[in-house]
Amino acid sequence: MGWNSWNKFACNVDEKLIRETADAMASSGMKEAGYEYIVIDDCWQVSRDENGNIVPDPERFPSGMKALADYIHSKGLKFGLYSCAGSKTCEGRPGGRGHEYQDARAYAAWGIDYLKYDFCNTDAQKAEGSYKVMRDALFAAKRPIVFSICEWGSTEPWTWAKNVGHLWRTTSDIMNCWDCKVNWGGMGWTLVMDKNEPLGKYAGPGSWNDPDMLQVGNGVLTDVESRSHFTMWAMMSAPLITGNDIRLMTPAIKEILTNKEIIALDQDPLGKQGYRWWTLDGNIELWLKPLANDEVALCFFNRSSEVKNIDIDWKKYFGKLDGKSYGVTDKTIIRDLWLKKNIGTTGKNLKATIQAHDVLTIKLSK
Repeated sequence: MGWNSWNKFACNVDEKLIRETADAMASSGMKEAGYEYIVIDDCWQVSRDENGNIVPDPERFPSGMKALADYIHSKGLKFGLYSCAGSKTCEGRPGGRGHEYQDARAYAAWGIDYLKYDFCNTDAQKAEGSYKVMRDALFAAKRPIVFSICEWGSTEPWTWAKNVGHLWRTTSDIMNCWDCKVNWGGMGWTLVMDKNEPLGKYAGPGSWNDPDMLQVGNGVLTDVESRSHFTMWAMMSAPLITGNDIRLMTPAIKEILTNKEIIALDQDPLGKQGYRWWTLDGNIELWLKPLANDEVALCFFNRSSEVKNIDIDWKKYFGKLDGKSYGVTDKTIIRDLWLKKNIGTTGKNLKATIQAHDVLTIKLSK
């Protein structure tokens, strides 16, 4: 859980922004809700010196990365940087190819806790081999650093990355929209969700599918759509890396990003990725996520542009939830995780109205 600069600020990053973001994370309730990483994406680096050492932009980061890391750590937070497996980053800055061990030593010396590693300008490089080299370099640097693999799912990293990185991108870049597509492969969050959904069997504690950073609070999605986006990332046990300006959050966006009951779904210790169980009436998708303590989360997602009503007969549909009882009886408690209150038991039908693009997210427990 954390924040990354790219979705909102792209290359327009400097140490003032990063310090202010760390301040906001520490004071806004986000740190208390579980967010801890402050990650600078591309464009912090400008060159290499005569010895090949990576050089941060001296104009944008005049205090240097060690001082910035120290400041972030003083807030009880952790610090992350971006680099790339190719000769150059996606924005044409110096990449890590041929400098993996040198860069890893620098990151460790600066106090870096997280590395996002992209895959632009790689020519004939093989992804698996390139990421293993950087993994070994980080290990040799002897500092615990979360390693985020970002080759956009192009080589099916879920099949090889479990012992290489801690999380791996499963899709191309997420766009700030509901379901748009761009010609180079970027797509809206619902389409990213569809790509990530079938891959749950590859994920688990310490090894996570990453459907990219959140677009919540970036001014295109409605509050309802943002709530659904955040919920579905939590249902899929996805990394919750925000990409908005957390210094200027509206109350509604802050409430979404700090809903501890939804975050608890994402952070559930069982680590099971939720999945689309069935579709009701062609528009309401029902997602199921097994939880620890024999509990289960269900999310009714209204993907349509119309208001929909549901009337769920628990005996008919949920005698066994996808072949498992989860201890559900007539007395099983239903908790609405957005209303943050219990709304009855499974002894009666669940009747609800779900607005267009909205979710009804519940937890069933004894």
